[in-house]
Amino acid sequence: MTRKRSVFFPRVRRLLKYVKTRTYRLLTLPLLLAMFLGTAILPPTFAYMTAENTIVQSIPDTQEIDRQARKLYEAERFSESASLWEQATTDFKASGDGLQAAMTLSNLSLAYQQLGQWTEASQAITQSLNLLQTGQNLGTSKERSLLLAQALDVQGRLQLALSKSQEALTTWQQAANIYAQVGDTLGVTRSRVNQAQALQALGLYRLAQQTLTETTQLLENQPDSLLKVTGLRSLGNVLRVVGDLEQSRQILQESKEVATRVQSPQAISDALLSLGNTARAQQDTQVALEFYKQAAIASVSPATLIQSQMNQLSLLLENEQLSAAYTLLPQIQSEISNLPASRIAVYARINFAQSLMKLGTGRLRDSGSNGQRTTDIAQLLATAVQQSKSLKDQRAESYVLGTLGGLYEQTRQLSNAFDLTQQALLLAQSIDAPDIVYQWQWQLGRLLKAQGNIQQAIAAYTEAFNTLKSLRRDLVAINPEVQFSFRESVEPVYRQLVDLLLQPVGTSEPSQNNFIKAREVIEALQLAELDNFLREACLQATVEIDKVVDQENSTAVIYPIILPDRLEVILKVSQQKNLYHYSTPVAESQAESVLKELRQQLIEPDATEEVKSLSQQVYNWLIEPAMTNLAQSNVKELVFVLDGSLRNIPMAALYDGKQYLVENYSVALTPGLHLIDPKPLKQRQLKAIVAGVSEPRSGFSALPNVKRELEEIQSEVSSKVLLNQEFTSTALQDRVNSLPFPVVHLATHGQFSSQASKTFIVAWDKRIYVNELNNLLRTRDQSQPNNAIELLVLSACQTAAGDNRAALGIAGVAVRAGARSTLASLWNVDDESTALLMSQFYRELTNNQALPKAEALRHAQLALLKNPQFQRPMFWAPYILLGNWL
Repeated sequence: MTRKRSVFFPRVRRLLKYVKTRTYRLLTLPLLLAMFLGTAILPPTFAYMTAENTIVQSIPDTQEIDRQARKLYEAERFSESASLWEQATTDFKASGDGLQAAMTLSNLSLAYQQLGQWTEASQAITQSLNLLQTGQNLGTSKERSLLLAQALDVQGRLQLALSKSQEALTTWQQAANIYAQVGDTLGVTRSRVNQAQALQALGLYRLAQQTLTETTQLLENQPDSLLKVTGLRSLGNVLRVVGDLEQSRQILQESKEVATRVQSPQAISDALLSLGNTARAQQDTQVALEFYKQAAIASVSPATLIQSQMNQLSLLLENEQLSAAYTLLPQIQSEISNLPASRIAVYARINFAQSLMKLGTGRLRDSGSNGQRTTDIAQLLATAVQQSKSLKDQRAESYVLGTLGGLYEQTRQLSNAFDLTQQALLLAQSIDAPDIVYQWQWQLGRLLKAQGNIQQAIAAYTEAFNTLKSLRRDLVAINPEVQFSFRESVEPVYRQLVDLLLQPVGTSEPSQNNFIKAREVIEALQLAELDNFLREACLQATVEIDKVVDQENSTAVIYPIILPDRLEVILKVSQQKNLYHYSTPVAESQAESVLKELRQQLIEPDATEEVKSLSQQVYNWLIEPAMTNLAQSNVKELVFVLDGSLRNIPMAALYDGKQYLVENYSVALTPGLHLIDPKPLKQRQLKAIVAGVSEPRSGFSALPNVKRELEEIQSEVSSKVLLNQEFTSTALQDRVNSLPFPVVHLATHGQFSSQASKTFIVAWDKRIYVNELNNLLRTRDQSQPNNAIELLVLSACQTAAGDNRAALGIAGVAVRAGARSTLASLWNVDDESTALLMSQFYRELTNNQALPKAEALRHAQLALLKNPQFQRPMFWAPYILLGNWL
């Protein structure tokens, strides 16, 4: 393409000239793409990086110069404190006082770390450790050991800052051992708090949670201290990562209260910042903003002040509160300009630039100031590049170059954007940081697409997809302090690749290989969504769905894919080698609007005609183009792998103008192209563990017909019943472990949400959240692997109101429970009709041993449909079967 002259200022042009002189600019695009594979965690951006500051060691001071340096350090005048410690080190060495010299070198390393002078920090701590290991005049053995442990604390902090997380963990473990040997229990505790930080950096959040829980229990009976504040705050942050948001908020509030009692403004500010992050994760926007504002006011640290302001800004932009965002811009710009060169300053500029770039796109666009804003962003990033180079921080340099490439992409200077993106990729590869590699691979794909080079764009997107796929387990270990959104930073990679794969080539259809690849990409997206929901890569599929379908003679699998300008459908029919494909030109916004309205009307008692009209539109998108194929193939079962908001719609309620889909087909859902060991339900004598709550509990109303429901199930199958007070979480676990029954039926209130922290079922003693189900229902899998739950039934549950991805919670519950099939409801319906449907469902399974579960559900739904009292879709439609339909 024709290279345009940059409109940016000379410093940026000089930067471009510099990156073009690097030897790796000669590599071709295919070679570049072949290089960028690997695994790592996602990149930190500055907005969410909450510093868990290591506590500076409290060694007795003997010289006034050292005391002055400490005061300057505590006042965050790090450069001045470093100068004094440099002088003190020289004096102590000259006087032969090895103990004081080692101590001062250790503190000097801390000051250098705060300044981002990593080489000097490394040299100082190395000298300190060498003195302690080989020097003379180092006091008593206990004094020497104590100082060695404290020096190791400082070395661990440096290693963590340099992304050497495993080395930091080992170093802090060594320090803890030494503290234990000299009987310093607080030192041991401090090292364990530090170890938890390293574990988080390694993605081992559950282990970090365990470590911090044990540590805070030890601190519980100790006097209030900054160490207790830090331990509680660290635990609260980890709990946020693993999805326990309510507990995170409680622990962080306790951290703030302790910080208030010890009268530490900075500790109060840090706790408020973390509380803001948790409130944000809970989607409690106004509370989060208030916490961020309070954190900024309380802060005595420029770093925490900037973090608080940046988090405010990103949240304001996210919620389109532009007036407040514009008010904040000059304050942030002023604070950033006053920061000394450091990693904090670099990431502050990157994050601020990203927020400013959002103001130039989409609904946030402000055309009147875009030109000046572009120049401001470029200046921010040019300064960040210079600082990252001076700090020798290649990770930050890659991030800056890639962000600058994104700015050029936004301003349509594609050639410059391409150059910068390549350089960012190569830097990330050179330091083995594929956690940011996929972002630049994705950016490269967008640039190639914009240039019209579709095949190379597909190649670039495929590399980004492969990198994300290899990162599957690490994606769920994302640091929550990062300004990260799955829907913004991961999901588009998958959808944009599918868009390219399914685009027609001239007048020809995409190839079969493209159809197969598109299905694979969408399944990977489904799995990534579940992983992100559960905060753990736990879905271990065993059998390809195509093999199961081809063993049946009457099954078809439908894969709808929502894209910005159209709705694509890929169809797999049993015994047919080729995939079938059709597309409907409907805008995503229109599709979402129809689906949202249909979902609302389905639960209205007098909206039958509206439901028929809207559901017929969806039928025409998903089913009607395939009707000839389905009829010729004598298809009787339809299995859907649903995308996005389609998961909130019961497919059984789709209407062809005369009949509902359930009147002609049995219907099931599956979260992907694989099933967990699919087998027909072992009939013989069907046995079930049945539990329910009929009385008001956990803020929910009574379910008077639950007792009837359980009695009718008991009349159809051999059952062990837990009702009301008997239905506790412990009692359920005991029954599941002791009775290898294939069916578990829970008739109680519950909620499915796109957030694990809001997905639960109600037992008598408490709400059982989705992540608890793994321990509650899957324990017997370990000792009795052949006795896994065949069918989990969740009666009277509902999807969370206003959450257009709430049905994701059903898949999450199914995965956590380890059930091969899960029957659940999308909304809470009349419990009399529920009792009738469930009774009929079990009757069908008992009376016809060859009947698949999906067909048994269909018969039960038809029984309600034919009942004048319950024939409206709101009564029979919400029940969906997820997983194995056999």
